[in-house]
Amino acid sequence: MAEDLELALELADVADSLTVARFRAGDLVVETKPDLTPVSEADRDAERLMRERLGQARPADAVLGEEYGAAEAASRRRWILDPIDGTKNYVRGVPVWATLIALEDGGEVTVGVVSAPALGRRWWASRGAGAFLREANGDGVRRLRVSGVRELGDAQLSFAGLEDWIAIERLEAVLELIGRCWRTRSFGDFWAYMLVAEGAMEIALDPEVSLWDLAAPQLIVEEAGGLFTDLAGVRDADRGDAVATNGLLHDAALALIGR
Repeated sequence: MAEDLELALELADVADSLTVARFRAGDLVVETKPDLTPVSEADRDAERLMRERLGQARPADAVLGEEYGAAEAASRRRWILDPIDGTKNYVRGVPVWATLIALEDGGEVTVGVVSAPALGRRWWASRGAGAFLREANGDGVRRLRVSGVRELGDAQLSFAGLEDWIAIERLEAVLELIGRCWRTRSFGDFWAYMLVAEGAMEIALDPEVSLWDLAAPQLIVEEAGGLFTDLAGVRDADRGDAVATNGLLHDAALALIGR
C-alpha cells in the first residue's frame, strides 16, 4: 500500500503542476458538458496526464475518471480520478478546487489523496494507517482527527447550495438541521469533508455528487475517525449523495436529513 500511496501523491503532483499553471489564465478554454456543467481544458489535460502515468506504472489496473470515463481491466484494482473538483470555482478564479485521487481494491478504497494547491493544502490517507495533512506554509505533516463535539447545538455544518436541496425536495429537512446547529457555512465540494477530517467542522452534507467526488474524501474522513454515508445511512460513495460527520453526530444528523 505504501507504493500505491506514493504513486497517488505523484499523480497529485502531476495534476497540480498543470492546474496551477492554467488557473486564472486569460486564454483558458471552457466548454459546457451535456449535463450543462462546465469543463475546462485543465480538467481534461490533468486527467489525461494522470492516466498516462498510471498506464506506465500500473498498466493492469482499471481507471475511472470524471472526464474520460472508465478504462476497464481484469484487475480488481481501480483508480478513481477527479482532475478538478470544484470546476465552477476554478473557471471563475476562486481558489477552492482540488484534484481527487483514490485507489479501490476489491470494492474498498485503500488510498485517497485530495490536493488543493491554490489553498496550499494536501490531505491523504491509506486504509488502516490514518489520515494526514500537509500545509505549504505549515510545520510539516500532521495527523488528522475529527472533533469530539457531541451536541448539534455545538456543531458547525456545511450544507452545499440550497438550490441543490430544493432540486431533491429536501429543503425543509436541511433547514431544520441548519436550525439545530450552532453555526453553518457552505464551503462545498471537497473542502467541507476535509474540514470534518481536520476537526474544524462536525457535519458536511451533499445532495448531488458522484463516486469520483467522494471516494478519496470518504477514506480520509474515516481514517480521521469520522463516519461517511449516503443520506440513507449506507456506507457507499456511489449512491449520489453524502453525509460526513465526526461520528458522534451522525445519527442525529441522519434523523433530520436522512431519506
